[in-house]
Amino acid sequence: MRKVHLIYLAIFSMVAASCSVPKFAREVRQTVNGSWTLTDISYDQPGRYETVLFNDADAKCFVGSDWFFRNNNSTGTYTISSKNNCASGIRYIRWSVNEKEEGKAQLQFKLTDERKKDVSSGGYLLNISSLNSETMVLDHSVMVGGNPLKISYTFKRTNS
Repeated sequence: MRKVHLIYLAIFSMVAASCSVPKFAREVRQTVNGSWTLTDISYDQPGRYETVLFNDADAKCFVGSDWFFRNNNSTGTYTISSKNNCASGIRYIRWSVNEKEEGKAQLQFKLTDERKKDVSSGGYLLNISSLNSETMVLDHSVMVGGNPLKISYTFKRTNS
Protein backbone atom coordinates (compact mmCIF):
# COMPACT_ATOMS: atom_id res chain seq x y z
CA MET A 1 0.00 0.00 0.00
CA ARG A 2 2.85 2.38 0.85
CA LYS A 3 4.39 1.80 -2.61
CA VAL A 4 1.12 2.78 -4.27
CA HIS A 5 1.07 6.06 -2.30
CA LEU A 6 4.67 6.78 -3.27
CA ILE A 7 3.90 6.12 -6.94
CA TYR A 8 0.90 8.48 -6.81
CA LEU A 9 3.02 11.11 -5.05
CA ALA A 10 5.73 10.80 -7.70
CA ILE A 11 3.20 11.10 -10.53
CA PHE A 12 1.53 14.10 -8.88
CA SER A 13 4.91 15.79 -8.39
CA MET A 14 5.84 15.32 -12.07
CA VAL A 15 2.48 16.66 -13.25
CA ALA A 16 2.68 19.65 -10.91
CA ALA A 17 6.23 20.43 -12.02
CA SER A 18 5.34 20.18 -15.71
CA CYS A 19 2.36 22.57 -15.27
CA SER A 20 4.18 25.16 -13.21
CA VAL A 21 5.46 28.44 -14.55
CA PRO A 22 9.22 28.36 -15.30
CA LYS A 23 11.39 30.25 -12.80
CA PHE A 24 12.34 32.98 -15.31
CA ALA A 25 8.69 33.66 -16.19
CA ARG A 26 7.78 33.75 -12.46
CA GLU A 27 10.48 36.36 -11.84
CA VAL A 28 9.23 38.47 -14.76
CA ARG A 29 5.63 38.19 -13.52
CA GLN A 30 6.68 39.32 -10.05
CA THR A 31 8.44 42.36 -11.52
CA VAL A 32 5.47 43.26 -13.76
CA ASN A 33 3.03 42.87 -10.85
CA GLY A 34 1.59 46.22 -9.75
CA SER A 35 0.62 49.61 -11.17
CA TRP A 36 2.19 51.30 -14.20
CA THR A 37 1.58 54.37 -16.35
CA LEU A 38 2.15 54.21 -20.10
CA THR A 39 4.33 57.30 -20.60
CA ASP A 40 5.43 57.02 -24.24
CA ILE A 41 4.63 55.28 -27.50
CA SER A 42 7.33 55.38 -30.17
CA TYR A 43 7.94 53.97 -33.64
CA ASP A 44 11.23 52.73 -35.11
CA GLN A 45 10.60 54.53 -38.43
CA PRO A 46 10.19 58.28 -38.83
CA GLY A 47 6.76 59.51 -39.78
CA ARG A 48 3.33 60.33 -38.47
CA TYR A 49 1.18 57.31 -37.72
CA GLU A 50 -2.54 57.15 -37.01
CA THR A 51 -2.76 53.92 -35.06
CA VAL A 52 -5.57 52.20 -33.22
CA LEU A 53 -3.96 50.12 -30.51
CA PHE A 54 -5.32 46.80 -29.26
CA ASN A 55 -8.47 47.27 -31.35
CA ASP A 56 -9.51 49.88 -28.80
CA ALA A 57 -8.37 53.49 -29.18
CA ASP A 58 -5.96 55.84 -30.91
CA ALA A 59 -2.36 55.76 -29.68
CA LYS A 60 -2.69 59.29 -28.26
CA CYS A 61 -5.42 57.95 -25.93
CA PHE A 62 -3.04 55.39 -24.47
CA VAL A 63 -0.31 57.86 -23.49
CA GLY A 64 -0.96 58.51 -19.79
CA SER A 65 -3.15 55.42 -19.40
CA ASP A 66 -2.87 53.54 -16.11
CA TRP A 67 -2.24 49.80 -16.13
CA PHE A 68 -2.55 47.33 -13.28
CA PHE A 69 -1.25 43.75 -13.38
CA ARG A 70 -2.27 41.36 -10.57
CA ASN A 71 0.17 38.46 -10.41
CA ASN A 72 -1.76 36.10 -8.14
CA ASN A 73 -4.69 35.58 -10.52
CA SER A 74 -3.33 36.87 -13.87
CA THR A 75 -5.90 39.63 -14.17
CA GLY A 76 -5.56 43.35 -14.55
CA THR A 77 -6.91 46.55 -16.01
CA TYR A 78 -5.97 49.54 -18.06
CA THR A 79 -7.74 52.86 -17.76
CA ILE A 80 -7.95 55.48 -20.49
CA SER A 81 -8.82 59.07 -19.59
CA SER A 82 -11.21 61.26 -21.58
CA LYS A 83 -8.48 63.66 -22.77
CA ASN A 84 -8.05 64.04 -26.54
CA ASN A 85 -11.71 63.03 -27.06
CA CYS A 86 -10.92 59.44 -26.06
CA ALA A 87 -13.49 56.86 -25.01
CA SER A 88 -12.53 56.79 -21.35
CA GLY A 89 -12.99 53.95 -18.92
CA ILE A 90 -11.56 50.81 -17.45
CA ARG A 91 -10.71 47.84 -19.66
CA TYR A 92 -10.25 44.43 -18.03
CA ILE A 93 -7.52 42.01 -19.07
CA ARG A 94 -6.14 38.56 -18.39
CA TRP A 95 -2.36 38.40 -18.80
CA SER A 96 0.53 35.99 -18.77
CA VAL A 97 4.27 35.89 -19.38
CA ASN A 98 5.75 33.51 -21.92
CA GLU A 99 9.42 32.64 -22.09
CA LYS A 100 10.25 33.23 -25.74
CA GLU A 101 13.82 31.96 -25.60
CA GLU A 102 16.58 31.93 -23.01
CA GLY A 103 16.40 35.23 -21.16
CA LYS A 104 13.66 36.70 -23.42
CA ALA A 105 10.05 37.04 -22.41
CA GLN A 106 6.74 38.14 -23.89
CA LEU A 107 3.72 39.63 -22.18
CA GLN A 108 0.44 38.32 -23.53
CA PHE A 109 -2.93 39.81 -22.69
CA LYS A 110 -6.53 39.34 -23.67
CA LEU A 111 -9.50 41.63 -23.10
CA THR A 112 -12.14 40.36 -20.66
CA ASP A 113 -15.30 41.70 -19.09
CA GLU A 114 -15.70 42.65 -15.44
CA ARG A 115 -16.30 38.99 -14.54
CA LYS A 116 -13.10 37.91 -16.32
CA LYS A 117 -14.89 36.31 -19.29
CA ASP A 118 -13.16 36.70 -22.66
CA VAL A 119 -14.67 39.39 -24.86
CA SER A 120 -12.48 38.79 -27.89
CA SER A 121 -11.27 35.70 -29.65
CA GLY A 122 -7.67 36.88 -29.92
CA GLY A 123 -5.10 38.48 -27.71
CA TYR A 124 -1.99 40.59 -27.94
CA LEU A 125 1.61 39.43 -27.66
CA LEU A 126 4.26 42.01 -26.80
CA ASN A 127 8.00 41.45 -26.45
CA ILE A 128 9.43 42.59 -23.13
CA SER A 129 12.50 44.45 -24.36
CA SER A 130 13.39 46.01 -21.00
CA LEU A 131 12.13 45.47 -17.47
CA ASN A 132 13.25 46.55 -14.03
CA SER A 133 11.49 47.63 -10.84
CA GLU A 134 10.80 51.15 -12.20
CA THR A 135 10.55 50.91 -16.02
CA MET A 136 9.08 48.46 -18.52
CA VAL A 137 9.40 48.66 -22.31
CA LEU A 138 7.19 46.43 -24.46
CA ASP A 139 7.24 46.25 -28.23
CA HIS A 140 5.74 44.48 -31.20
CA SER A 141 5.85 44.76 -34.97
CA VAL A 142 3.00 45.46 -37.36
CA MET A 143 2.95 45.68 -41.14
CA VAL A 144 2.44 49.14 -42.65
CA GLY A 145 2.42 49.40 -46.42
CA GLY A 146 4.10 46.01 -46.69
CA ASN A 147 6.95 47.01 -44.35
CA PRO A 148 7.41 46.08 -40.69
CA LEU A 149 7.01 48.86 -38.14
CA LYS A 150 8.05 48.35 -34.52
CA ILE A 151 5.89 50.05 -31.90
CA SER A 152 7.42 50.49 -28.44
CA TYR A 153 5.49 51.21 -25.24
CA THR A 154 7.35 52.70 -22.27
CA PHE A 155 5.82 52.29 -18.81
CA LYS A 156 6.85 53.83 -15.48
CA ARG A 157 5.89 52.16 -12.23
CA THR A 158 3.44 54.21 -10.18
CA ASN A 159 3.62 52.08 -7.04
CA SER A 160 4.48 48.56 -5.95
